[in-house]
Amino acid sequence: MIIQYTLFLFGLIWSFSIIKTQSIFNKKVGLIFKIFISKISWFSFLAACYFGFKNFSIKLTFIGIFVSILFVQLSFSFIKKKLVEKFDEQKLLRFKTFFEISLIILILYFILF
Repeated sequence: MIIQYTLFLFGLIWSFSIIKTQSIFNKKVGLIFKIFISKISWFSFLAACYFGFKNFSIKLTFIGIFVSILFVQLSFSFIKKKLVEKFDEQKLLRFKTFFEISLIILILYFILF
């Protein structure tokens, strides 16, 4: 039971963190990310919720959903705070642009080949 609940929490955290990642990108990359990756993550999140409702009590399922969403939100805010403290805005913008272009190329590569 403990292993199943831990895997349930891991699935919720994994899928919600990918959903949350979509908000970081600009609109063009966000659209590509939304079409190809975020849809699968929403499906995974809903499937994990269904798994929780089916295998655990409603109370444990809602606690797991709340904890996973809270964990992801706090993690993203902590990482953002640390990145802003460590790097200047210009370096962060360059890295974000490089990462967005790399993501577009990677998605196009998997679509075309």
